[in-house]
Amino acid sequence: MAEQKTDQKPSGTYEAGCHCGYIKFSVTLSPPLPEYKVLDCNCSMCRKAGYLLVYPTRQNVKWHGESRERCAVYRFNTKKKDQLFCPRCGTSLGIDFRDSTKPKFDGYGISARAFYGLDLDSLQYEKGHGLENVKPARDLSGIQFELDEEEAKASAAAAATNTTTAT
Repeated sequence: MAEQKTDQKPSGTYEAGCHCGYIKFSVTLSPPLPEYKVLDCNCSMCRKAGYLLVYPTRQNVKWHGESRERCAVYRFNTKKKDQLFCPRCGTSLGIDFRDSTKPKFDGYGISARAFYGLDLDSLQYEKGHGLENVKPARDLSGIQFELDEEEAKASAAAAATNTTTAT
C-alpha cells in the first residue's frame, strides 16, 4: 500500500484481488484508507457477498493482465449491475456500475475485503440502508428458488392443459 499525494487531495493505492490470485487489480482512493468511509450496506446482496464497499472511479481501478475479463458476473434485481467474483475460488470482489446508475457513476463498488493486508478493524464505516431504499425495497435472498418453482408449476400446468385439450 503506497500513499500518494496529488496537488488536490491525498490518495492511497492498494493492491487487491481474489483469494486464489486468479484475479488481481489495484485501487486508488481519495481520501486514502483509513480516512475513507467504507459503506456497510444491509441489502441482501451486500450481506450475502460480505461487501464492505469503497467507490473508485473506473480510471482508478487498474486490472492486472486479463483479470477483469476473468471475473464471473451475477446480475439480480434490475439485471443492470455486474456483481463480480472469481470463478475459481468464489471471492466476491465488488460491483461494476457501468450501465446502472443515474446520474452516471463510471466506476466500481469494490469490496474492501478484497484488499491485501488490510486491517478491517482500522477502517471507518458508514451504514447503508439498501434493504429499505433500493427498489424493490425488500430482501431478495433466495428468491430465485421460488421463481424457478413457480415457473416449473406453471409449465407443468400448461403441459397438463395441452395434454387434456389434445385428447
